[in-house]
Amino acid sequence: MSNRLYFPGQGRFRLRWPLREFLEEWRAVREGMARYRARGADTARYLLRRNLHRIEKGLMMPGARSVFAAEYIAETVSAYELLRREGGCEAREDLRAAQGVLTAYFARVAAHPAVDEARRRFESLPPAEAPGEGNDILPFHQDELGPAPLSPEQLLAALRHRKSIRWFLQRPVPREHLDRAVAAAALAPSACNRQAFRYHILDTPDRVRAAASLLLGVSGFDHQIPVLVVVVGCLRGYEHSRDRHLIYVDGGLSAMNFMLALDTLGLASCPVNWPDRPRENRQLAALLNLAPDERAVMLMAVGYPDPDGAVARSPRKSVADLRTYS
Repeated sequence: MSNRLYFPGQGRFRLRWPLREFLEEWRAVREGMARYRARGADTARYLLRRNLHRIEKGLMMPGARSVFAAEYIAETVSAYELLRREGGCEAREDLRAAQGVLTAYFARVAAHPAVDEARRRFESLPPAEAPGEGNDILPFHQDELGPAPLSPEQLLAALRHRKSIRWFLQRPVPREHLDRAVAAAALAPSACNRQAFRYHILDTPDRVRAAASLLLGVSGFDHQIPVLVVVVGCLRGYEHSRDRHLIYVDGGLSAMNFMLALDTLGLASCPVNWPDRPRENRQLAALLNLAPDERAVMLMAVGYPDPDGAVARSPRKSVADLRTYS
């Protein structure tokens, strides 16, 4: 199908704006797939995390087959070897997890040509990191979690307390608080534990102003935002175009953890929709030095709340209005 349409009276073809936006997304998806398949050190981490998660599910499965993961164990060990050579200190925890999970896998699985070759390669390498006391990176029984630390009433109280705040004190936000919130964001579920997103935190006035000028929906309060947080999805974490929207799902899940953590630290936040238009995408990419496969998921204004600022009540839908049993 042509991506150009004729407009009567104009005598020429023009690219439709919605199609331009979709094509820009596809270019980012295509770039991410190419980077994934190039098997560099950065994308090897995503492949390794995904495959380790798949292997963990096999290890957890009641009555697991004597041989599983044979179709992807070779690429898993290859990613492990690549990260050992080129991953640097950032890959340390990934390597520790890989060593523990792969050691447990090869101890469990029966003989098979693909498995035996991968086992030989893995066991020929000296240990990269100690697995950790108590095998703390291996699957464990659910009852070890214990009871939930919050009652339903306490959880609802915490959720009701978090509000989208648009008025902030002009007070610096400690980076250690923001890092604690990012640590909470990392606990959100993600597809095969890939966590293909990053938090870009802008906390200087000129950077905040530059990013805020690209946003819609911040009119009237953009001038007094102390910190802007940009959640960015990395499409290089995925092999297939069918996974192109996972950055938005996983990034959104992590962002909710992030905002709830901020609330416990006395900080307020306001999520801001990203317009996802070609011009703004290019400007934000230049501001944050984003790669072609990186896409903004959402932004958040963050700061200490102004006690005199008004807060929208924003009544929510009822349970009956939101759910259907079938």
